[in-house]
Amino acid sequence: MRRKVLIVEDEPDIARLVKNHLSDINCDADIAPNGADARAFFDNSEYQLIVLDLMLPDTDGLTLCRHFRAAEGYVPILMLTAKSSELDRVLGLEMGADDYLTKPFSIPELIARIKALFRRVEAFHKQPEPSKAGEVLQFNEMLIDVDKRQIRVKDKAIDLTAREFELLLFFARHPGRVFNRVQLLDQVWGYNHDGYEHTVNSHINRLRAKIEDDPSSPTYVHTVWGVGYKFADSTGG
Repeated sequence: MRRKVLIVEDEPDIARLVKNHLSDINCDADIAPNGADARAFFDNSEYQLIVLDLMLPDTDGLTLCRHFRAAEGYVPILMLTAKSSELDRVLGLEMGADDYLTKPFSIPELIARIKALFRRVEAFHKQPEPSKAGEVLQFNEMLIDVDKRQIRVKDKAIDLTAREFELLLFFARHPGRVFNRVQLLDQVWGYNHDGYEHTVNSHINRLRAKIEDDPSSPTYVHTVWGVGYKFADSTGG
């Protein structure tokens, strides 16, 4: 079965290059060179992935990302950007992008990340039906409702991006166990490329800012210096 991908990219050479290589992994693609076309394609078709350029002639990728995420159903978004500042990447992830690549990028890495996003979605859909009560994890004053994908800390709802939720859930399902950055990339992102360990750092920093009373002295996600990170056990240790 061929997957369908929406490529939102105003540079024709890049768009065609991405489309050609997507064909090699059994994907058909529509190309939208601007925001108006992207909305029209998205609103009138179904896609299994969106490759989204941050800079477009009539709008920006963040606005489009917000539009895509407001729709029913979940479509993974891989953001492409010529901007290299951390702020731009953080804004894209906060708006709902699942991953990002900074231009110029290599085609093998692009395809590896796309395959990883497909694997994540497939793994989610292959999960067994939840029990009637559903899976709920509790640690100190944190409650994780897995089926509803909801987090509450001190009875306050916490708004997490899809990747932040998956990172937190992975930690919470392995309390007390230490993971290095490469292991987290493999388990949560589904890929590992040299030099991308900083992606883990930035996600953990944002996650702590949302769930911890004092991110500099965390209760839940602890740094194990020289090794990696671990989640607190049920008693908070």
